[in-house]
Amino acid sequence: MTVAAIVVMGVSGSGKSTIGGLLADRLGWIFEDGDAFHPASNVAKMSAGTPLTDDDRWPWLRAIAARIASARAGGRPVIIGCSALKRAYRDVLRDGHADIRFLHLTGSPELIMARQAARVGHFMPASLIASQFATLEPPDTEADVIDLDVDPEPEAIAAKALAALRRRGDIA
Repeated sequence: MTVAAIVVMGVSGSGKSTIGGLLADRLGWIFEDGDAFHPASNVAKMSAGTPLTDDDRWPWLRAIAARIASARAGGRPVIIGCSALKRAYRDVLRDGHADIRFLHLTGSPELIMARQAARVGHFMPASLIASQFATLEPPDTEADVIDLDVDPEPEAIAAKALAALRRRGDIA
């Protein structure tokens, strides 16, 4: 079964956009950054160093789920970078369908905080990384999730992701 969507998930600074872009290039799929689905109020809140609440996240997640539904309906798979930190958030994205896979980018808080601090031009300050790790519910028991360590170079991470997806029969 070819999946309708791959969600590259993890805390801010874990490499969702980088890995998602590499996968999209290799598969010929569309990549969309979940940050683009945030309402301006969420961006302003995060820019000010205030963590989002569940109430802030629900409309954002529903917008991403609608984009996945559009990909499914149009027969054009999509890769979306989205933190998807809690199981309930991932369930919104699944929307009852089995044709979505999650690539969970994992790494030490120290590594990810250093990467986030080095980012230029992103609204999410490194000071919010601890709140993201506190919110994260690791998807240890979710069969549609593949964990990927972010320590290797991005090309190696993307190659490992593609190999895992192919082994599972998720992509051709």
